[in-house]
Amino acid sequence: MKLALIGYGTMGELVAKLATEHGHEIALTLSSRDAERATDELSAEISKCDVAIDFSVASAVPKNIELCMLAGVPLVEGTTGWHMTHDELERLVEDADGALIHGANFSVGAQVFLRIAAEAAELFQNLDSYDVFIEEAHHKRKRDAPSGTAIKLGDIVAQHLGREVPISSTRAGHIPGTHRVGFDSPADHITLEHVARSREGFAAGALVAAKWIIGRKGVYEFSEAFDEILKGVNV
Repeated sequence: MKLALIGYGTMGELVAKLATEHGHEIALTLSSRDAERATDELSAEISKCDVAIDFSVASAVPKNIELCMLAGVPLVEGTTGWHMTHDELERLVEDADGALIHGANFSVGAQVFLRIAAEAAELFQNLDSYDVFIEEAHHKRKRDAPSGTAIKLGDIVAQHLGREVPISSTRAGHIPGTHRVGFDSPADHITLEHVARSREGFAAGALVAAKWIIGRKGVYEFSEAFDEILKGVNV
């Protein structure tokens, strides 16, 4: 693949490293220094790529989506904390006849964890003696709290449990990402946990999503497309 990387911080650099190791070409990198450049100029550069991957900042996401749709290049949106309704996003992408895949967490292990948590929550649906809660911890530089993954996890667990679930967040040190679901009763306690040892899993998942989105049209959420992605891509 010929990749455009939007945002060249820690995640962008890691995606570039893994992509190069797997034989892909980093054809373009855009950083905050490019934010003031003309839209036509940027979209023309992006148009020379097969797919774009965005790990920038939340405030830049709407413009980055617009740039990629204008360029006719599918986008993997890995930035979290941005706000655009599904209808707005779908309309923007469909009007451009484009493609976008976004997700709170591109880690393959985290996606498996979400499915385990959903099944567990369903089992506890009628057990009122158990209180259910979610805890998440990330490095001190992470801006959004709770994390996008914790919000997604909370939605999934609440849907299967039939009631709301409280979420607590910690921002400290250099923690790549930890998410826990706890089921607590007077008799016992059960904890399900996913621990990211590094950010490499997120970068690898973004590359898997990039390979999958090429040639498709429309808006996809990574966790919803995950089963189909696994059928066609080695992880």
